[in-house]
Amino acid sequence: MFHWFRRTDPAKLPFTTDIHCHLTPGIDDGSPDVEKSVRLLRFMEEWGVRRIVMTPHVTEDTYENTPATIDPAFGALAAGARQAGIGIELIPPSGEYRLDSFFVKCLGENMVRPLPGGYLLVENAFNVEPWNIDELLFDLAVRGFRPVLAHPERYMYYHSSPTRYRRLHESGLFMQCNLLSFAGYYGKEIRQTACWMLDNGLVDFLGTDLHGMRHVESISGFMKTRDFRNLSKRVMERIFNDKIN
Repeated sequence: MFHWFRRTDPAKLPFTTDIHCHLTPGIDDGSPDVEKSVRLLRFMEEWGVRRIVMTPHVTEDTYENTPATIDPAFGALAAGARQAGIGIELIPPSGEYRLDSFFVKCLGENMVRPLPGGYLLVENAFNVEPWNIDELLFDLAVRGFRPVLAHPERYMYYHSSPTRYRRLHESGLFMQCNLLSFAGYYGKEIRQTACWMLDNGLVDFLGTDLHGMRHVESISGFMKTRDFRNLSKRVMERIFNDKIN
């Protein structure tokens, strides 16, 4: 159970580089416009974030984003952030790439862009593991990418066979858990899985996965708790967020 109490000093996140958020305006289910993105950036600045890689969804049929759609939206956000005096460095955008046939097409056409250091944020479908995930991960490694699985704690089909997390991790797949999961935003079972992953050394990155104000409210509330302080102490030296370049 999380313990809520008042703090007088403002809490900061245990990282200054966020590798997973949806603030590129108007191209996925995150922020719809520059004004709302700038508002969200102000909260992130208060949390101690200093660098962000934008990772809009790249998903077959729903958000088939490519550099042609991502770059203009990112440019508008960067201009709006400068005008608003936002001090966060906005790193040229990558994406949150769903492992589907559209991703395979983008990969073949050299439209997949990694985070700094060659890391690449990928995600599974939420109903079933991709049947060819091992083949795709091997192909990414051969191409020089370092795949990072977004919010693995949210894939319920892994909960009954947690050894799958270990096998994927041992194969070279990095794991990025959401702060929102530790905050209980997605429910008790996902929070417990995130904690189990942390206990077993399976959390390599944390991310806000920020979409809008409901996420801001959840993260801000969590940051006032003893559980957040304990999490921060445990991950401070273990996660790679601030080591990417």
